[in-house]
Amino acid sequence: MRFIFTIQGEGRGHFTQALSLSSMLRKHGHEVVGVLVGKSKWRQIPEFFSEKIDAPIHTFESPNFTTFYKNKRPIIVLSVVSNFMRLVFFRKSILFVKNKIEEYKPDIVINFYELITGMTFGIHHLDKKLGVKLICIAHQYVLLNPHYKTTPEQDVKYELLRLLSKASCQRASKILALSFRDMPACESCRLVTVPPLLRQEVFQIQPTPGNYIHGYLLNVGYFDEILEWHNKNPQVPLRFFWDKKDAEEVTIIDENLVMYRLNDALFLRSLAGCMAYASTAGFESICEALYYRKPTLMIPVHIEQEFNAYDAGLSGAGISSKKFELNKLLDFIPYYRPDEHFRDWVHQAEDIFIREICGE
Repeated sequence: MRFIFTIQGEGRGHFTQALSLSSMLRKHGHEVVGVLVGKSKWRQIPEFFSEKIDAPIHTFESPNFTTFYKNKRPIIVLSVVSNFMRLVFFRKSILFVKNKIEEYKPDIVINFYELITGMTFGIHHLDKKLGVKLICIAHQYVLLNPHYKTTPEQDVKYELLRLLSKASCQRASKILALSFRDMPACESCRLVTVPPLLRQEVFQIQPTPGNYIHGYLLNVGYFDEILEWHNKNPQVPLRFFWDKKDAEEVTIIDENLVMYRLNDALFLRSLAGCMAYASTAGFESICEALYYRKPTLMIPVHIEQEFNAYDAGLSGAGISSKKFELNKLLDFIPYYRPDEHFRDWVHQAEDIFIREICGE
């Protein structure tokens, strides 16, 4: 079968999911013939993805809901207004995605939470016109499963996320909700719960005990919080990764605080060897830490990450905070009780995805 991937270019998680799935599909004799990435001037396609995907990559303008920041957190209202004012570009993007699908003639389009793809299928009915199926994959789709329960307060908070999720999977023949744990499917919703799509490198590293806190700073502005905590607790070794463009590969603040330019292989080795992990609440890195059984402190910076942190907490992955308060993480370590079934759930991923996508 021939596949096109469409990927929301915000963050790195959807890219690692796409790489993992492409490896599974090719292993079973299928083709990934093209990749369409929704991006903006604030987004860059990670180098590791461009090097490993082994398929033509095309980009198009797409909504970015983390455009405006205050105190290191996105201002959702301003971001939504900004995207509304640029709707003319998104009309061009919808036409671009439609034309690329018609050009490549795939059997199935796999959509990794890209809103433009959902809009394209909703407007142009490509599933009927070209015989193309749409399958959508993301963690956020768990919120569309009626078996997934939240509190009334959280329902209000997550309603925008539910609306965005529904918009991204219009006319999908199947919705695959990435989840920390198994739960019943919803046939009427066309929704199936599936394991996380962890990259193959995760399984090639054996976790070991460590004496340092490993971390990732999505926003360089958080460095001040790390430095402040370190100055008060200089005896605790810290190894943090960041995306600072003008930084050296390794920046040694002192013997117990070292900053690394983000490198995916080095990041995983450091995660596998740490005593605990601190980061903004990206779904993939939480899953990797849970797989390695590393206690995690999650500092969500937007609504998607708030949901990730809440859901991860239900599986015992870690605790949440509004700041990099590493004392909380150190205090949590003795009480860390992760889901004992998580590893077995992850190991079922290939069989489940091939069955749900290809019918094998």
